[in-house]
Amino acid sequence: MARGRSNYNSNGKLSEESPKAKINKETLKEALVLFAYLKPYRAKFILSLIFIALSALSTSLFPFLLGKMIDAAAPGGAASMPSGFSSGFTLGLKEIRWGLNTTLMLIFLQLTFQTIFSFMRVYLLTEVGERSLADMRKDVYAKLLSMPMTYFTEKRVGELSSRISSDLSQIQDAISFTLAEFLRGIFTLVIGLVFIFWISTKLALIMLAVVPVIAVLAVVFGMRIRKMSRKAQDQLAESGTIVNETFQGISIVKAFTSEVFEIKRYVKSIYAVVDIAISNARYRGAFISFMIFSVFGAISFVMWYGANMIQTGELTMGSLTMFVIFSVFVGGTFAGFAEMFSQLQKTLGATQSIREILRGKGETIDISEYPGHQSITLKGNVRLDGVAFAYPSRPDVQVLKNITLEAKSGEQIALVGTSGAGKSTIASLLLRFYEPTAGQIYFDEQEAGRYALTALRSQMAFVPQDVMLFGGTIKENIAYGKPNASDEEIMEAARKANAHEFIDRFPEKYETIVGERGVKLSGGQRQRIAIARAILRNPVILILDEATSSLDSESEQLVQEALENLMKNRTSFVIAHRLSTIRNAHKIIVIERGVVTETGSHDELMQANGLYRKLNEMQFEFTT
Repeated sequence: MARGRSNYNSNGKLSEESPKAKINKETLKEALVLFAYLKPYRAKFILSLIFIALSALSTSLFPFLLGKMIDAAAPGGAASMPSGFSSGFTLGLKEIRWGLNTTLMLIFLQLTFQTIFSFMRVYLLTEVGERSLADMRKDVYAKLLSMPMTYFTEKRVGELSSRISSDLSQIQDAISFTLAEFLRGIFTLVIGLVFIFWISTKLALIMLAVVPVIAVLAVVFGMRIRKMSRKAQDQLAESGTIVNETFQGISIVKAFTSEVFEIKRYVKSIYAVVDIAISNARYRGAFISFMIFSVFGAISFVMWYGANMIQTGELTMGSLTMFVIFSVFVGGTFAGFAEMFSQLQKTLGATQSIREILRGKGETIDISEYPGHQSITLKGNVRLDGVAFAYPSRPDVQVLKNITLEAKSGEQIALVGTSGAGKSTIASLLLRFYEPTAGQIYFDEQEAGRYALTALRSQMAFVPQDVMLFGGTIKENIAYGKPNASDEEIMEAARKANAHEFIDRFPEKYETIVGERGVKLSGGQRQRIAIARAILRNPVILILDEATSSLDSESEQLVQEALENLMKNRTSFVIAHRLSTIRNAHKIIVIERGVVTETGSHDELMQANGLYRKLNEMQFEFTT
């Protein structure tokens, strides 16, 4: 998928600009597919297009009426015809003569209609754009959530966030603003050209001979200026990276007394931005000067030629005024098309990205089963038969090789081994984040693939080493295990997790905000909330991934007690770093380089004189 250019926004956060795509039959076809989201609102969309046309028409009447007012003010201008509508419309438009008062009334009538039409087009297109965008966001978000874990290992979180925010916003802008301006520009251009040729064919040909030259040069200058602006933004992003890296590693900077070095590095970067900005200013200055000279020069030439025509009686003062204003409309529309073309490219690039997500093959998720709805009830028997696995990103590296193990209902199975042996990979396979490349996993002697993912995972709970809490309240984080739980159920789960006591000490108690990723809580507190979440879920199968490895002794004891409460009468897979915590496990499985090397109880493995005993002795020596 094409990615946008990374920049730092005004908040100093990394953002991505929507990529541009070439305008061709393929990209336009992609865009039209997404515009199917307009179908439920097609009546309002069509009505908004009508108001766009009416708005352009009413706007174009203003120069015509202004010209007639000037003609009415000219000596003898209104005398040839009486004021009013009846006699005026019996002749051609050029011969119509209205009085000043009538013309002023018509102008205000035109402005009234223009106001109504403009309001309706903006209101209707915004409503259609926002509603269709909300539908699109829902589908894209649902599709992303359904994608398998392999998808998320290949994509950056910032990139996915950008797809939902900037790409969809770009599409919404196209529906609500760019499309409206483009259509309005087309109507204005057509009506403007009709009027200037109607006023004077000679002046129209002169004007059209100048406008394309100005437009082409404006596009060339504009492309160069945008290129220089992008270069300046990239350089600014580089200086932003330096700031982020420096502050994130401030302890290293100070420890190595590198403050002066970092200042010099930053100064060099920001002065590079200054050089690019000054160079860009030369182009912008030349461009602005050229446009001022060209536009006003062209207007002056047209006025000079038109003045000669007035002297010869070929044109009236009002008609020349009409012509000049219509020429400005036409020229402004030409100039606006360049920016609209750029926006259209960005929109097509955004639609390609969104379409790629929507076409992706996600996991089958039955929303009706979640939360709380279960179509199956597991007993908790789990068996891995000859399971092998390699991560899709590294297919040549076999992480697991012919793993065979069995857990009876209610048993506690401990997975032990050195770092990188494949313990956490087994946990991921049990949760069906990935599928084995060989072998099979059975739940209650049924192949894992026979169960709906949602139904299967709804009977599991996972407590990781690095607990992820959401930025809401403690109550909301515990209730994540069972969204419809009562307050009593939440508090009971917290008590079993040894969390109620510390929660009760907070002024807001269960309504305490935990902060982003739970930063306001200690590691032990986060672990106990995660355990309370798992207790509330009441799973049949429990997976614990080194849940106590990074805690101090006091916190470890509290968490270990909570884990013992959690594991009662449940099939539990415990990935253990501290071997003292799994001595009472029904079965300890030692994994080395993706292969099961030892299986047995603590006493049996200590007598075997293998890797397990060696790891135990190393930990005992370290603690003493």
